[in-house]
Amino acid sequence: MQDAALRLKTLLEQLLGVPLPVRLRAWDGSEAGPPSAPALVVRNRRALRRLLWKPGELGLARAWVAGDLTVDGDLYTALDQMEGLVWERGEDARSLAQTLRDPEARAAVRGLLMMAGPPLPPAPPHEEVRRRTHLHTKRTDRRAISHHYDVGNDFYEIVLGPSMVYSCAYWASPDGTLEDAQRDKLELICRKLDLKPGLRLLDVGCGWGSMAIHAAREHGVSVVGVTLSHEQAAYARKRVADEGLTDRVEIRVQDYRDVADGPYDAISSIGMAEHVGSEQYLEYARTLITLLKPGGRLLNHQIGRRPRRDESAYEVDEFIDAYVFPDGELAPIGSTVTQLESAGFEVRDVESIREHYALTLRRWVANLEADWPRAVRLTSPGRARVWRLYMAASALAFERNRIGVNQVLAVKTPESGASGMPLRARTWG
Repeated sequence: MQDAALRLKTLLEQLLGVPLPVRLRAWDGSEAGPPSAPALVVRNRRALRRLLWKPGELGLARAWVAGDLTVDGDLYTALDQMEGLVWERGEDARSLAQTLRDPEARAAVRGLLMMAGPPLPPAPPHEEVRRRTHLHTKRTDRRAISHHYDVGNDFYEIVLGPSMVYSCAYWASPDGTLEDAQRDKLELICRKLDLKPGLRLLDVGCGWGSMAIHAAREHGVSVVGVTLSHEQAAYARKRVADEGLTDRVEIRVQDYRDVADGPYDAISSIGMAEHVGSEQYLEYARTLITLLKPGGRLLNHQIGRRPRRDESAYEVDEFIDAYVFPDGELAPIGSTVTQLESAGFEVRDVESIREHYALTLRRWVANLEADWPRAVRLTSPGRARVWRLYMAASALAFERNRIGVNQVLAVKTPESGASGMPLRARTWG
């Protein structure tokens, strides 16, 4: 009788129509595939049932989060090879209906069904979030933010390190430290905003307070930071007090749409706009411009995706939506610039720092792996697996230019046209 790994490899290659680039290790201990390749470990038959009941990315994600599917070897190499298989076959290959027009593919599925055991769909892992029907109301945004950011501050300390900055760092060298790169990113933003003592800064989506503290301590500004996460706010307030900055920094649990004490001299929005949603983006931009003084600057630091030929066919990433950022949406940089300009901003500078995010994510993954047992104790095995997979896959996506990250500097230029910008841009270095 053929062992499980060889049988599984044969059926999967018959279904996909191409050789598998990874080694397979099945629940019976058998292996098949290139000996030097990372091993995709199918720990039980339930993993097959997950893939058969939900073919594609979500089925793979459920099997990974539940621990039914793991990788033995370099995770980045395994993900890169598997992702390359999908991209080489093209997006249409993700349609099971199209694949099953082939008689050999149908025969392969029948064989996989026989291997999978009882024909009942496994329950999704409890870490999965059910898709909401009403996106980006204040209530659903609070729930989505809580799901991702209220995992526990101790867990984020493991991943992010002492800087507690959850956004792309700015690297002078790949060999630098994460803390230096995050400090340099915060300083870059302050310089782009031309912060000076006595000015007021609004930090939208302030996280654990790192930007607010840096701006107040290094540039003498007064800062209001807003977040929807109670855990973040409590942590940020303690940091502010420890720094002796309570007279200059106020941290609020507040929706940015409810901020009513403008105008501010400058606004920073660092990694927050991804949560806004495409249909609400113009409202987001209009809200921010009303909170700025004439001549005030906005620094919008935001992940974006590549544009599609048919934008109406764009669908959110199933794994990210179900396990990482519920209701999060990425937009092409062209759309972001258009929306900001439509709201009345004058966009003065766009800087892509895509490669910097790949470096940042790899450091976060290394931090997580270095303290894995504690990370699991603080959250759950499934939640820790979510984070490892999401960050490693995201690092590869940035490296392959499938997603990017941009800092957009925009000005609320007054009717006189005096933007206050220097004649030579990029004076911030």
